[in-house]
Amino acid sequence: FPVLLKPSAGGGGKGMRVVRSKEELPDAIAGARREATNSFGDDTLLVERYVGNSRHIEVQVLGDAHGNVIHLGERECSLQRRHQKVIEEAPSPLLDTASRASMGRAAVDAAKAVGYTGAGTVEFIVDADRPRDFFFLEMNTRLQVEHPVTECVTGLDLVEQQIRVAAGERLPIDQSDVTLDGHAIEARLYAEDPSRGFLPQAGTVLGLVEPSGPGIRVDSSLAVGGVVGTDYDPMLAKIIAWAPTRETARARLVGALGHTAVLGVTTNAAFLRSLLNDPDVVAGRLDTGLIERRGEVLTL
Repeated sequence: FPVLLKPSAGGGGKGMRVVRSKEELPDAIAGARREATNSFGDDTLLVERYVGNSRHIEVQVLGDAHGNVIHLGERECSLQRRHQKVIEEAPSPLLDTASRASMGRAAVDAAKAVGYTGAGTVEFIVDADRPRDFFFLEMNTRLQVEHPVTECVTGLDLVEQQIRVAAGERLPIDQSDVTLDGHAIEARLYAEDPSRGFLPQAGTVLGLVEPSGPGIRVDSSLAVGGVVGTDYDPMLAKIIAWAPTRETARARLVGALGHTAVLGVTTNAAFLRSLLNDPDVVAGRLDTGLIERRGEVLTL
């Protein structure tokens, strides 16, 4: 102890419980199983080591049907709220060259062990105080929301590579060809009200301003007249900034969020700007509990 209970069939933080003693275990298991059954139809639980001061770092892998697997570097996804990612960046400000290579090898070995093809992500929990201590979390066998930051620093179109792999082609590059250029940070624009406990919001888009400029990318399907409901995930858009350095990318993203407006639907744009301007975020001192510790300070 402490350990973490996690539904085998689920994600998004649902059903997860931190258990700090054996006395807490029976009730925690019962509660986690109920939530897992209701959310995923499966009450199977995983028990794993709980790392208190943790960082969430994941490695993008790409494999073809000819046995070739490479990794495309890592993404730092430690800024989370209720186990849901809010800000992602590549590369991680924590890892040095040796740690990056070690984690990349572990991700490639995992993918090769199961004969994986296509784009996938191997996720790790990393001890923020001991970056070389990392633990397997899960593998997402799909292209993830945050893949644009990897595309920005590698110059590869991951959707294109998925299609080529599915068509039977070999990977066009090997591991020695992979280089990381600059830094990219992504913010998830949600239809939610941070001042009301991040309550999901609904409405009709009456007006829309999306940012543009050097190093700015917006992945969005928003349009004036579109209706935003509460039946699905509240993410509206992804706003990504690339620059030669992390600080320039961060400043660009803050500016881009300041030029983002969705009239008719409340969003978390101001919250994202506050988070990106937090002194620890500016310094790269990230962990999965940072947002919860800051609390209402970020929503003022």
